Amino acid sequence: MSASNPAVGLSVRYVGGPTAVLEFAGLRLLTDPTFDAPGDYPLGDRKLVKSVGPALGPVEIGRVDAVLLSHDQHPDNLDRSGRAYVAEAALTLSTASARERLGGNVRALADGELVELRRPDGGTLRVTGVPAQHGPDGSEHLVGEVAGFVLSGDDLPTVYVSGDNASLDVVRAIAQRFGPFDVALLFAGGARTPLVGDAYLTLASDQAAEAAALLGARWVVPLHFEHWGHFTQGAETLTEAFGKAGLADRLRLPKPGERIEL
Repeated sequence: MSASNPAVGLSVRYVGGPTAVLEFAGLRLLTDPTFDAPGDYPLGDRKLVKSVGPALGPVEIGRVDAVLLSHDQHPDNLDRSGRAYVAEAALTLSTASARERLGGNVRALADGELVELRRPDGGTLRVTGVPAQHGPDGSEHLVGEVAGFVLSGDDLPTVYVSGDNASLDVVRAIAQRFGPFDVALLFAGGARTPLVGDAYLTLASDQAAEAAALLGARWVVPLHFEHWGHFTQGAETLTEAFGKAGLADRLRLPKPGERIEL
């Protein structure tokens, strides 16, 4: 780590796709659980194709203090095994739509609403719901409701988990409300499907670099940038885009199963 980017005390263990285990302040969080094998996943009259399975399974991950579920309606963000994991989890924070469909210990976290998780040291970790726009303007009726998350607390790094967001206007508003950020976990595969034509469903590589600048993020860990056929961009384009933006030293590209200490 460079002197300009000192450690912030967060570890990110990349499972694959949108799934990662976050550990800090004695707490463990899991993003968008996806544990199923490669294959075809029907979605209405379409299908999504998964090319690589997870580096870790639910048993290896074990219990977490909370699941951060950006949305439940797409199999690349919550698959069959992920649903089973959520059903047993102590707490899952997600959208109102996910709460209605999944029930159980799923709690809806509206924009600006926060939950405080008790830390072993007696402090709290605040999880605040923030918007995410899963496609171009006006596409929510097609793609459904999605949430992002901001993690913060006294003496803790401020962390942004984007979920499937494709809007830099959304990022800009979150940066103004909560920034600057220590770490940004950006879903950045430049996803595209015929559902919204040529528009992106998640951030493209150049947009991810712009988002990093808007957020003032000291570290950026991309998620959801590989392992699915509808992703148009990935590790190479992310490296190129962050280099062109002069932000190469902020990018931490994870490898499946790797634990990144930030």
